[in-house]
Amino acid sequence: MMRIAVGGFLHESHSFAPMPTTYADFLTPGGNPALVQGAALPDAMRGSAACAAGAIASIEAAGDTVVPLLWCLATPAGPVQAEAFERIAAMMCATVATAGPLDGIFLDLHGAALAEGAPDAEGELLRRIRAIVGPVPIAITLDPHANMTALMVNSADVIVPYRTYPHVDMKVVGRRAVELLRRRIALGKPFARAFRQVEYWMPITSQCTMEGPMAPVMERRAAIEAETGAIELAWCFGFPYADFADCGAAIAAYAEDQATADAAADALLAEMVTREASFAGDVLSAADAVTTALAANGSPVVIADTQDNPGGGGHGDTTGLLAELIRQRAEGAVVCIINDADSAAACHTAGTGGAISLNLGGKSDGAPLAVDGTVLALGDGNFKLTGPMSAGNTARLGPCALIEVESKVRVVIASRKIQAYDQAILRHVGLEPSELPIIALKSSVHFRADFSPIAHRVLVAAAPGPVTADPAVLPFLHVRPDVRRRPLG
Repeated sequence: MMRIAVGGFLHESHSFAPMPTTYADFLTPGGNPALVQGAALPDAMRGSAACAAGAIASIEAAGDTVVPLLWCLATPAGPVQAEAFERIAAMMCATVATAGPLDGIFLDLHGAALAEGAPDAEGELLRRIRAIVGPVPIAITLDPHANMTALMVNSADVIVPYRTYPHVDMKVVGRRAVELLRRRIALGKPFARAFRQVEYWMPITSQCTMEGPMAPVMERRAAIEAETGAIELAWCFGFPYADFADCGAAIAAYAEDQATADAAADALLAEMVTREASFAGDVLSAADAVTTALAANGSPVVIADTQDNPGGGGHGDTTGLLAELIRQRAEGAVVCIINDADSAAACHTAGTGGAISLNLGGKSDGAPLAVDGTVLALGDGNFKLTGPMSAGNTARLGPCALIEVESKVRVVIASRKIQAYDQAILRHVGLEPSELPIIALKSSVHFRADFSPIAHRVLVAAAPGPVTADPAVLPFLHVRPDVRRRPLG
């Protein structure tokens, strides 16, 4: 019987986001388990959609022992403060150092964390753990938005990214990582590995694996893995908002011999070179998106407010798209969500049916929107998520409200930010998503998993927010000079 340690550290850091990430943010994530350490970890993870849940299930199904370390996640925002990263890293390393003899380690990581003093936060965490455990095999999972680095590849024995965006396969990937960890343990020596970086960035709106241009790349990735006999062909799309040298897409191939690893990595890199132009992307202005939605012959029309996506570092509180819906009198449209604890509290004070006057949102950019309206519904913010990405996770958004403002536009307000990727957020305040004419969601791509099946049409809008549809416009200082910050740029 083997002893396999399980832990996790997940954060997606936007160098130019308005709010930093603190230690407290890992204690109160909106729709995921809070920081957990030691014996409580397995039970905390089992009901979640995280990779760690799949890993734990695989270890236990084989009759092996789960050695719990620490698992934590914070909603994407600005870089992790040094105090927070050092505290979490110290806690993780202490659990590793006191875990006793280990046959292997599984770590559920994101791959796009940037901390003050540690721009490659996961690489640095892995380096420290490797220094403690020596040759003990380590398998990790990564979000495909990882900025995968050579330090990560050299510090872990195998990297397994999710295959989907929206991320609906996290448990499956956790199980696969444990399977490859077992294979590495049985082999008794490290896999051969090859690392390649793609020399252009892709906007996140072009990375959805449900459709082109990324869907055919994922098909080719699987084919290359099978054709070459590679053990794993890890493909990470990059998170193009992290201001450090290794920001961008990357490939890591694993095999039992170096020639196979090199062949697999080179083949996928060649595929990305060929397809560069297809990743340019297509985004509408807020005004054009609303006009197009109002003219659509069917409903609901979903508008992605991509640049204020909380899943990419936005604060979920800009009001540009809401203002445009009001201006064009988009009656019945719903904005989901505005993250504004003060406004939510005011709605709860007014009560259902109460009249309210709010300076709504704008905490992150200093541009709130003055609205008058009526409170239609209230909620406590605690409910089960039901969509393909996070079914089983519990949302803890604090006091929530549904209000109706000018032009009969409705707004869901919450006290904590969450990416609007799950229909349960709307149902929590009494709305049935399929019956709405226009749904404006603070999301870039993840919403597609739960909302595309009911959408008559999906539009992507560029309203104010830090998760820019074209990252090249941001004032980067530290990225490597030879990477193109947009396709064909």
